Amino acid sequence: MTKTKRTVTLLAASAAALTLTTPLAASASSTTATSATSATTATTATRMPAAALDWTPCAGHGPDSRQECATLDVPMDYAHPDGEKIEIAISRIRSEKPSARRGALLLIPGGPGGSGIDAPSRKGQKLPQSVRDSHDLIGLDPRGLGRSTPVTCGFEHADLATSRLRPWPAPDGSVTENMAIAKRTADACARNGGELLRHISTADNARDIDRIRAALGEEKLSAWAVSYGTYVGAVYSQLFPRRTDRIVLDSNDDPDPARVGRGWLAAHERGVEDTFPEFAAWAATPGNKYRLARTAAEVRPLFLRLAARLDRAPIPWEGANPAELNGNVLRQTMLNAMDDPDDFPALAQLILGAQEGSLPSAPPAPPEEAVQNTVAVGSATLCNDVAWPRSAAGYQKGAAASRAAFPLTAGMPRNAMLCAAWPFEPKGAPVRISDRGPSNILLVQNERDPNTPLAGARKLREALGRRATMVTVDATGHDSYLANGNACGDRTVSRFLATGERPDHDTYCS
Repeated sequence: MTKTKRTVTLLAASAAALTLTTPLAASASSTTATSATSATTATTATRMPAAALDWTPCAGHGPDSRQECATLDVPMDYAHPDGEKIEIAISRIRSEKPSARRGALLLIPGGPGGSGIDAPSRKGQKLPQSVRDSHDLIGLDPRGLGRSTPVTCGFEHADLATSRLRPWPAPDGSVTENMAIAKRTADACARNGGELLRHISTADNARDIDRIRAALGEEKLSAWAVSYGTYVGAVYSQLFPRRTDRIVLDSNDDPDPARVGRGWLAAHERGVEDTFPEFAAWAATPGNKYRLARTAAEVRPLFLRLAARLDRAPIPWEGANPAELNGNVLRQTMLNAMDDPDDFPALAQLILGAQEGSLPSAPPAPPEEAVQNTVAVGSATLCNDVAWPRSAAGYQKGAAASRAAFPLTAGMPRNAMLCAAWPFEPKGAPVRISDRGPSNILLVQNERDPNTPLAGARKLREALGRRATMVTVDATGHDSYLANGNACGDRTVSRFLATGERPDHDTYCS
C-alpha cells in the first residue's frame, strides 16, 4: 500500500494543484486582446540577451551524476521586466551523442506544483536512446517551487489534509465547511505568501520557459509535457509559436479559457466513471488475492456502501492526516489509485482492511515544508489563472447535481476550493488556445484517465486544429507515454521526438 497511502498524504500538494473553476465568462474579444498583449510581452522577452548559465553538479543524492543544475534570473512581474527578479532552477543532461544533437527537450512537469528538476535523471532516462542522443534533456522547478525562489502560505497542519484541499463535501452534501476552509486558507496565502504569490500563473510559467530557451542559446525548444504541463505547453506554443520545435502533450487538460482549472476539477467526475470499471473488473477476477466481489457489477455498490459507512463511523488511522479513515479519505484514495493500475492492489487492501475494521499504520509523511510549498504554488496557479465564483449557493447547487449524477466522486469536482475566497484578481484573461502557428504538436491520451479524461483531451485537440494530431491509446491510467499507455502509443511518440515523423491524422492505438 505504500504508493497509494503516500499519495493520500502527498496529494495535499500535487492533487490539490492538479485539478481545479464558475466560469469567468470572458468574451472572445477580451480573451483575444489579452492573448495579443501576452504575445507582445512574450516577443519582448525573446529579444532580451541570453543570460549566462553557471552549470554545476546538482545537490542531493537522487540525480544522475551527469545531471547539472543552474539558476536563471527572470522578472517576478513580466509587466515590469526591469523590476524585481526571482530565480528559476533548471537542470540538464547533455545529449549522449553530440554528433546527433538536434536541440533541447524540456520535460514540463504536471501539477500545478509538480517539480521537474530531477526529470532528466528519472523520467528522461526512460526515453529511447535515439531521443537521448538527439537532445539535451532539460528539467525545471517552476516559479515559486522547490529550488526556484520558493513561496509558502503557512497553512495549518490540518488544512494540508488532501480531503480538505480537494473539496469533498460533508457526508450530508453540505459545502458550508468547504467555504470556511477556502476563506481560512486563502487568508493564510494573503498573509504569508508575499508578492511573488500574485505572479504565479500558467502564462508566467510559459514566459519563464522562453527565458530558459534563450538562456540555453536555442532558437527553438522541444518539449514533453505531462498533465497540467500540457496546458503550460499549449500556452507556450500559443505565445511563442515560432520558438517551438517538437511538442508532445501527454494526458491533456481541457483549455477552456472561461474555466481553466475549475474545468479540470470538474472533469474528475467523468474521469473516475471512465476508469472505475477497470478496477471493478480487476477486483472481481478469480484467483486475485485481493478479490472484493464475485462479479465486477458488485464492486461499485460495495465501495459506495463502505464509503457511506465510514462517513457515519470513521476508523482511527494512526499517523494519517486526518488520523482516521473516513468516507472522503476513502474516496480520495480511490481517486488516487485510478491514476495507475499498479495501485489497484493497494486500494483493494485498504477496502478489505476497512471492512475488517483494522488498518495498518500510515507511512511517514513527506516533510511539511515541501508540502506547504507545493500547495502554495498549486493554489496560486489555479487561482491566478482565472477568477472563481464566490457564491456558496452556486457551489452547493453544483455539488448536489454532481453527487446525484456521479456518486463515486460525491460532489467534490464541482465544489469550492480556496480560489472561491482568493484575495487577488487575475492579471488578465487566460490565453485562448488556437490553431495559429506551426503544425508541430502531438497529443497522446489514454482512453481511461481519471484526472485528464479523454473528453478534455478532445477539447484541446479541437482548439489546436491543424497544429496537432492526437494518438488515442486503449489504456487505463494517468500519464500515457512510457508509463500507463501501450507499445503502439510509445512508438508513435518516440518516433516523433527522434525524427519529427508524426501521423498524418488522428490515430488509435489498440
